[in-house]
Amino acid sequence: MTTISTAFEEDNGSGIAVIGMAGRFPGARNVAEFWRNLCGGVESISFFSEEEMIAAGIPAARVRGRDYVGARGVLEDIEMFDAAFFRITRREAEITDPQHRVFMECAWEALEDAGYHPEKYDGLVGVYAGACHSTYLIINVYSNREAVEAAGAFQIDIRNDADHLPAHVSYRLNLRGPSVAIQTACSTSLVAVHQACSSLLSGDCDMALAGGAGIAVPQQIGYLYKEGGIMSPDGHCRPFDAKAGGTVGGNGVGIVVLKRLEDALADGDHIRAVIRGSAINNDGSDKVGYTAPSVSGQARVIAMAHGVAGVGPETITYVEAHGTGTAIGDPIEVAALTQAFRAGTEAEGFCAIGSVKSNVGHLDAAAGVAGLIKTVLALEHKLLPPSLHFEEPNPQVAFAGSPFFVNARPTEWESNGSPRRAGVSSFGIGGTNAHVVLEEAPAPPAPGASRRRQLLTLSARTDSALEAATANLLAHLRLHPDQPLADVAYTLQLGRGEFAARRALVCRDRADAVRALEAGEYLTAGSALRSAKPLPVHFMFPGQGAQRVNMGRGLYEGEPAFRAEVDRCCEYLRPLLGCDLRGLLYPRAEEAEAAALKLKQTRFAQPALFVTSYALAALWAEWGVRPRAMLGHSVGEYVAACLAGVFSLEDALRLIAARGRLMQGLPEGAMLAVPLPEHEAGAWLGPRVSLAAVNAPSACVLSGDPEAIAEVERRLAGRGLDCRRLHTSHAFHSHMMEPVLAPFAEAFRGVALSPPQRPYLSNVTGTWAGEEAATPGYWVEHLRRPVRFASCVAELLGEPGCVLLEVGHGRTLGALAMQQQEAGGGAARPKVVSPSRTSSGDEGEEVGNMLSALGELWAAGVGVDWKGFYRHERRRRVPLPTYPFERQRHWLDPSGNFVRLIGSTPPEEARQAPAPEAVEDAAQGASPVERLLARQIQLMTRQLELLGADGLAEPEVDDPADSAETIISAETIN
Repeated sequence: MTTISTAFEEDNGSGIAVIGMAGRFPGARNVAEFWRNLCGGVESISFFSEEEMIAAGIPAARVRGRDYVGARGVLEDIEMFDAAFFRITRREAEITDPQHRVFMECAWEALEDAGYHPEKYDGLVGVYAGACHSTYLIINVYSNREAVEAAGAFQIDIRNDADHLPAHVSYRLNLRGPSVAIQTACSTSLVAVHQACSSLLSGDCDMALAGGAGIAVPQQIGYLYKEGGIMSPDGHCRPFDAKAGGTVGGNGVGIVVLKRLEDALADGDHIRAVIRGSAINNDGSDKVGYTAPSVSGQARVIAMAHGVAGVGPETITYVEAHGTGTAIGDPIEVAALTQAFRAGTEAEGFCAIGSVKSNVGHLDAAAGVAGLIKTVLALEHKLLPPSLHFEEPNPQVAFAGSPFFVNARPTEWESNGSPRRAGVSSFGIGGTNAHVVLEEAPAPPAPGASRRRQLLTLSARTDSALEAATANLLAHLRLHPDQPLADVAYTLQLGRGEFAARRALVCRDRADAVRALEAGEYLTAGSALRSAKPLPVHFMFPGQGAQRVNMGRGLYEGEPAFRAEVDRCCEYLRPLLGCDLRGLLYPRAEEAEAAALKLKQTRFAQPALFVTSYALAALWAEWGVRPRAMLGHSVGEYVAACLAGVFSLEDALRLIAARGRLMQGLPEGAMLAVPLPEHEAGAWLGPRVSLAAVNAPSACVLSGDPEAIAEVERRLAGRGLDCRRLHTSHAFHSHMMEPVLAPFAEAFRGVALSPPQRPYLSNVTGTWAGEEAATPGYWVEHLRRPVRFASCVAELLGEPGCVLLEVGHGRTLGALAMQQQEAGGGAARPKVVSPSRTSSGDEGEEVGNMLSALGELWAAGVGVDWKGFYRHERRRRVPLPTYPFERQRHWLDPSGNFVRLIGSTPPEEARQAPAPEAVEDAAQGASPVERLLARQIQLMTRQLELLGADGLAEPEVDDPADSAETIISAETIN
């Protein structure tokens, strides 16, 4: 009984989205080069010299034989691999089949092409794939006695056997969905696609990698042509042409990333095409031999796929055929296609067909996915690339009166009123057939609104790879001017790994990004991080004097999380202040001067500073930047205490309003910053001058009567000291605050106080706040006592590998921390980031400052919640350059004795087992194991040559006189 995916049947409108692709093909290092070759009509078959084939181990007599064809689709650099990237040792890499290694790199590239990183995706990712029998294992690994003995048979097996291919990828990439090996000969990779679709629709996984690998070594060998066999007599594959004589082998790897269409649309994925339906079956015994194709079997699987897709065959205008160019296969395939199409239409000549095998040869286990990738690219570009070497139709192929014609030249793919649709076929030796119905992707939504600045992030495992990634991004931005920069930033942040070497930059638009990349204007040059764990962040909240009109206005207008907290605070403060604080923070232009005068008043300044810092902390939290510890300067400690749970937000606002109101009623005072250590500053204290703050080892603040402070300033200036008056209205943290201490204590009536639930540092003690912070007396004392900011910073500087982030307007605290850090020395001191210059009110500038700070934090190793960062934007993933692997040679060359043993049998003895005496001369120095393996390889090699190489045997028939014509006539074709 034939099995099909019922999930498609239940909802024909669902479909599976193709959201990513990667591959390496003859003449193409990636999918983009593959497409250029296809459009340019490039045949990527290599033809070898006698010297190359003899060097590969083929006997000279065989190479020079009349029927030996030295042609094959070669994959470049299969011995190269970035083992370090995947945390694989050199020894492990050397004993691993190149099919596994190349497939693993392509799996990573395919996920990145889709805009995903395994560690940032919450769903289950499945892997469905297959590979060819490992010739590298037999020829290269087993001939190296030391490598075999060092690794052991079990480790060698799991790194070479096709059964372990998908699971090895799941392990290395940490993919937790099903990992299933598929082995159906030539149809392997397209069957893998079908199985992945079924798994997605049944809910076994949320995203799937599907594909295959076919790499046989050595590559520089040909095959023995046999008249009537499957292999081409001259190394060219001519599908459906009158001169078609067979196919030619090739190496390649291909992978597609699949996702349920509804999920892909919801997640803003870049959809390359849609799989509307797929089906697989087997011919059974309804054919003349095991290796022979069957019209009925192929026709059934195509019709099944049409039914599953819910589309009429008349809407399908291209078919990527199996198309091996053989005398028997091509006529049967067109007959089967015609039978399937005739179930729904009598139209003629409307559907183009072609075969990628004319370009790259038969890629065996990767053949089906190569055809699928070609067709997806054709749908994307609305262009049908040419099927090569077609001059006139094969007379055995019934094109006349059929729906089909061979697409022999590049053709614009016109729509016939329905979405462009295509079929892709792949048929395996043994009769496992697969067919997929593809449809062009739905139109993407229009780009949504975004921030006025964008943060681009780049990372790699090494600095050299980071340089390559930067150059690749620069080239990409130049070539793709229509890609929204916001989508580029989004994809870099959510769809790429976060490695040790990092750099970031903030830019306005694509042109600005190109200019900055060219000039090397990065927030960091990117050097190895000290730890793989995210670095801790400590928040610093500024005190009075930092307030300005329009501070935070750009964030208020551009960042919903910031705006929500400002609105909440200001609504609560409105009756307490007698006005809407937002009118002072963000006044109309004609009211700005009056608002600035009011903000100088303590009763408005302190609430304004609290609200701005609190809202900034909320914005940082939404972006995933949360403090391990906090430090506030004077009124800034109220923000820290509120976030630590000492009091609620409402109570904090009540206290701040009361504090500012009480201080406002006091006589005016003055404050003076002096460049003196505390013990020297103490000499200037007296009844009218108090120590208000110790901000750094040699930076204190004196506070008191204006006349007394003026006298101190004059005398210090006379000694050549550069002192600075602070822009304050009162003498905070001085004896002049004493009249309000008792009334302020009364403000705590009804306020619930709790010990800190999150660590923060006390201005009063200069160390970590504890139980005392849960008493009104602490906060009364806090108002009067000096601010021990330097001691607090010293506590933070004692922890290497952290980041100090100033959360509020200005950069004063950051400057003080850096001053103290430089005085203390030490290479592992914390990094200080002071982002929030928020005085201009320009949304772009303020957001740009915040993004620069975020970029600095990320580059330093701080964890960022990129999903939270985009919570209020709807962005799309876009294709970008993938990771620049730094490949090195990881390869075991076969031993010289082994190569001679393999090639020692003369051509005339090809049909017989090699005689022992024929290899005696070559066996000098070979071990018994090497001799045994060599004999087995000889037998296998001769069989493959006789059958047509790569396991592609000619059809078995009962009567050698049977021809394609008689085989077709034996089928019932309606």
